[in-house]
Amino acid sequence: MQKTENHHIRFSKYHGAGNDFIMINAISEELLLPEELIARICNRRIGVGADGLIVLLPSDEHDFRMKYYNCDGKESTFCGNGGRCIAAFAHQEGIVNNLADYEAIDGLHKAIIHKINENDFYVELTMRDILSYDINDERLIINTGSPHYVKKTNDLDQIDINKEGADIRYDKKVSEDGVNVDFLSFVNDIVRIRTYERGVENETLACGTGVTASAIAASLWYGGDNIDVYTRIAKLNVKFTKVNNTFKNVILSGPATFVFDGMFIFAN
Repeated sequence: MQKTENHHIRFSKYHGAGNDFIMINAISEELLLPEELIARICNRRIGVGADGLIVLLPSDEHDFRMKYYNCDGKESTFCGNGGRCIAAFAHQEGIVNNLADYEAIDGLHKAIIHKINENDFYVELTMRDILSYDINDERLIINTGSPHYVKKTNDLDQIDINKEGADIRYDKKVSEDGVNVDFLSFVNDIVRIRTYERGVENETLACGTGVTASAIAASLWYGGDNIDVYTRIAKLNVKFTKVNNTFKNVILSGPATFVFDGMFIFAN
């Protein structure tokens, strides 16, 4: 296990559809990570590089507890791709078999882990029920574990994601705390999205809560209850049960991939 007093942290790196995470197993040893250190580890120039860092912690009643930090070092709301990756990580660490039952900041999640080979997994993850949202013909504001603003676009490939995403993310009229921003295209019955992530302050290759939000937006605008969503490099799936314009039994499914193990060594 990692020995923080000796300035060594053992970690694994995973990605879910290109959304990449540093995973740390702290199931049996207390681990305190300063915000500055998390940001340094996640930095792509001077650290390991990742969209976020996830700590796997013990739980009294469930298999484990997930704590998620954005790459700016701040603890954040739930991360869907990270939630799928931590289930694969827990499997690799011998904490769970093919089923996981764990706590996160937004409540309890269950995962089914399908191991394809030594590095590749397909993970089905339960998400929170969606009982309320704000929608019109052009945008959806919703919380799928993290807050999202889903906007229709006809120019997904040409749009300046970082500029337009930041404009909405920092708009206090939308949210005092900021939102993640998803741009959704629906052409030939295919849902495609690009996402600007709060905390990363940049476009990411995928976002699990954003995929979930976009699938619900697509369902409300175009119909359906089992929706494939194409991100920059992968396809994810969201299925749910619609009950009087609410969404229950929400399941986010997609790939989770082990990248490498490592040891981060640092000095004060």
